[in-house]
Amino acid sequence: MTHTLVLYYLVFLLPTESCRTLYQATSKSKEKVHARPHGVCDGVCTDNSQCTQPCPPDTQGNMGFSCRKKTWHKITDTCRTLNALNIFEENLYSVQPFAENVKINVYHGKPDTITDILLQKCPTDLSCVIKNIQQSPRIPGNIAIIVQLLHNISTAIWTGIDEAKMQSYSTIANHILNSKSISNWTFIPDRNSSCVLLHSVNSFARRLYIDKHPVDISDVFIHTMGTTISGDNTEKNFTFSMRVNDTSNEVTGRVLISRDELRKVTSPSQVISIAFPTIGAILEASLLENVTVNGLVLSVILPKELKRILLIFDKISKSEERRTQCVGWHSVESRWDQQACKMIQEDSQQAVCKCRPSKLFTSFSILMSPHILESPILTYITYVGLGISICSLILCLSIEVLVWSQVTKTEITYLRHVCIVNVATTLLMADVWFIVASLLSGPVTHHKGCVAATFFVHFFYLSVFFWMLAKALLILYGIMIVFHTLPKSVLVASLFSLGYGCPLVIAGITVAATEPGKGYLRPEACWLNWDMTRALLAFVVPALAIVAVNLITVTLVIVKTQRAAIGNSMFQEVRAIVRISKNIAILTPLLGLTWGFGVATIINDRTLAFHIIFSLLNAFQGFFILVFGTILDPKIREALKGRVASAKWSSRISENVSSEFSCHPTKGPS
Repeated sequence: MTHTLVLYYLVFLLPTESCRTLYQATSKSKEKVHARPHGVCDGVCTDNSQCTQPCPPDTQGNMGFSCRKKTWHKITDTCRTLNALNIFEENLYSVQPFAENVKINVYHGKPDTITDILLQKCPTDLSCVIKNIQQSPRIPGNIAIIVQLLHNISTAIWTGIDEAKMQSYSTIANHILNSKSISNWTFIPDRNSSCVLLHSVNSFARRLYIDKHPVDISDVFIHTMGTTISGDNTEKNFTFSMRVNDTSNEVTGRVLISRDELRKVTSPSQVISIAFPTIGAILEASLLENVTVNGLVLSVILPKELKRILLIFDKISKSEERRTQCVGWHSVESRWDQQACKMIQEDSQQAVCKCRPSKLFTSFSILMSPHILESPILTYITYVGLGISICSLILCLSIEVLVWSQVTKTEITYLRHVCIVNVATTLLMADVWFIVASLLSGPVTHHKGCVAATFFVHFFYLSVFFWMLAKALLILYGIMIVFHTLPKSVLVASLFSLGYGCPLVIAGITVAATEPGKGYLRPEACWLNWDMTRALLAFVVPALAIVAVNLITVTLVIVKTQRAAIGNSMFQEVRAIVRISKNIAILTPLLGLTWGFGVATIINDRTLAFHIIFSLLNAFQGFFILVFGTILDPKIREALKGRVASAKWSSRISENVSSEFSCHPTKGPS
């Protein structure tokens, strides 16, 4: 009995490899589940209450439930038919699995763990447990036990792993990698079990010895290939073709090692690759990740001299409207990492990735965004709107040049037009750099050019906002006369410091803090990163703060004009209402309040309507500035009429002078 307890303790409480625990808050809440009598979970439940139920007959363990929206939902499941003792029994499923008198042999040499027993009972191929494992149901408790067994084997056996052992190991792993078991991984209390399995398989395969002939071990849900290489090889590749989604459809994954890389190998070495069609979905289910693996997961074990490989993935989902990312599995942090790979080429059928295998990154795949982030309608609206916006801004600046001397005769009008000109200039530059950034985006990324384009897009769009803020402060200045003691030169210097200095500081700090760690750019576009470094906050936070300030400014303008209308006649009240409407119509596009719709796209990024409204209002913002900031300004229209009348008068005078000369020609000497 003592031997039995010690054996059970050493096997199932053995520490696992380092694998970061995700969703700790959820795990902690599950630790608080209190055992209650059988049947309680069938009764009335209140939100956030929890309870446990015993497992069905002939199994051990329990099931944990949580009440959400007045319904019990299973959150954990440890039900199992396997344990450290009966896994070696013959004809396990022809008798009761948990009979009181379970017998095991006490082996000479005092074995300490289940691995020792396994190696003594079947030292050549690990086959003595395969039958019981293959016959066991793929319930969460059994999956957890098999994962622990595979982990213990991979840590205990350091040498002598031949093709037979690898075949047996793959057969055991294949049982719990079955696509029918994916949903059960969700209920295993240890959320790290899936990454422990991936790490264990890779560790075991790393010690596989390949003799003369290539290794090709194929199961339905795990396929291992290996061969020897040397510096004189022209090229090496492995091609895997496996079924996914329980259909007859197959997807292909290829590992390519170029001739240039092979030349780095100084002595004959081994290359091993493993393909998994279901481990991606299992990782997603067990770690509760909001990403979808859209191809095979390929593990690659290379000699240390090789630093670059090409991986070609067939896409499981052929959707062209969802973004694809090349990623590597970070074995320490237990997450998909975009820094391990970069996209080389992509179409609707395949993605080609260049990856950097290392001790941290052994497994690679492609991810598909869970949401449709791009729409042809949005693309059309954006580019048409940008074209109109750029033309409108050029026209706006041209008009300002024509009428500048006529409309800037007072201090307040001079400062107002300084703001308008700089808003138009910075928005024009931002739109131009946005087009440059879009041309540099795509599967083949021009990194340095993309960094430069992103910096200027970030800087100029921030400048638009800060000049809009300057415009808002200037409106307050005009209404409340709060800066009347300041000279014009000080006000101009303050406006330029605010409009260009603050954006330059923010954009500079952002690129300096994130680019050294390759966290400045998004992998699929020339724009600020969000997933890794939250660099996008350096644009969103200042922009939304300025929008809030401008909203307050609009409110103050309305209140001020309303107070002016109190006590006036009905006609004057109507005129006041019209004046308020004009103020709102001018300030809303000019001060960037339309960017407030961006909040809706962040909160609900699946609703296409929000994206269309946001794209329309912002892509046509240059047109709005031309209309509301320039054309509808009475003083600008009056100045333009004066310039046109002056031009006509000058033209008429020229015509008169010309006709005078033609009617009375100068007489020459006779």
